[in-house]
Amino acid sequence: MGDIGNIIIADILPIFAIMILGYLGGKLHKFDNDQMQGLNKVVLDIALPAALFLSITKATREMLFSDLPLTLVSLVVVIGMFMLSFFLCWKMFKHNIAEAGVCALIAGSPTIGFLGFAVLDPVFGTGTQTGLVVAIVAIIVNAITIPIGFYLVNKGLNAEAEKGTGKTKLAATGTAAVAGKGAPAAPAPAKKAHNSNLDAVIKSLKQPVVWVPILAVVMVLVGIKFPSELDPCFSLIAKANSGLAVFAAGIALSTVKFSLGKETIWNVFYRNLLTPAIGLALGLVCGIHGEMLQMFVLAIALPPAFSGIIISSRYNIYVREGASTVAVSTLAFAATMPLWIVATPMIEHLFGA
Repeated sequence: MGDIGNIIIADILPIFAIMILGYLGGKLHKFDNDQMQGLNKVVLDIALPAALFLSITKATREMLFSDLPLTLVSLVVVIGMFMLSFFLCWKMFKHNIAEAGVCALIAGSPTIGFLGFAVLDPVFGTGTQTGLVVAIVAIIVNAITIPIGFYLVNKGLNAEAEKGTGKTKLAATGTAAVAGKGAPAAPAPAKKAHNSNLDAVIKSLKQPVVWVPILAVVMVLVGIKFPSELDPCFSLIAKANSGLAVFAAGIALSTVKFSLGKETIWNVFYRNLLTPAIGLALGLVCGIHGEMLQMFVLAIALPPAFSGIIISSRYNIYVREGASTVAVSTLAFAATMPLWIVATPMIEHLFGA
């Protein structure tokens, strides 16, 4: 348990320290909205893509296919829980598509890139298996769920914009009818029909945080190795990613009223308890055992990915619930981390695996 205490002090505590600094900076008006958006832009367009590129290109094609059951279970659990989080936020909590997309990026995605090795290495050692679990989960989160989340955000924003345009047109038509004493208004010029789904995809693919990890995965799959000598060209700005993201989350939290309502509690339960429980069950069914299973469960039990709160702040979507979820889930991880470390082998033994 000494390793757990070290993880809390060395990795969890700094998150809160930086988040509190950001919160105080916002409350004391040291940073206005334009400056916060500037931080978000640096993270989302530069630092985060650089970090994602480096983390993904460290993997190899052999790693992805060396443990096919782990890869397939990771795909099903991470993407499935991401989409379920989106659907429940959309239907159960009655948010629009853009807000539900951000919710999925937060409640449905673990911060594997920031805390993956920091949590797994002290507990399980620095062996090949640790790197394999982190690499597989990181590629799925960074190259699949982030692009899907960005697509959902853009699709939702497009839908809201079209809804607003429709209302404006309706008001204008009504005004014209009154002005003409009941005469029907002249029809508006026909607009070229467009595919909102295609539009959302194109907008998403223009974002560096979407196309950079996809490019990195393609390089891994075709066997193109990024020269390690060039790592420093990206690592210097990539190292700023996590600190700036947490700081910006603190500023975002200072602009809204902290929420510990049923939605925040549900998101924390979903991220810290339900997701790893489903991952554990599916892992056992698919024949994943021992330390590999324990590492996988702990990897998907990590607190929310910081990319979600950055996108939330950038577009001013789901800020209160998102920032509150990140804060509470990270705090709760100090308790759920030892829970899963102890419970996973016990449950595996209970079912005779």
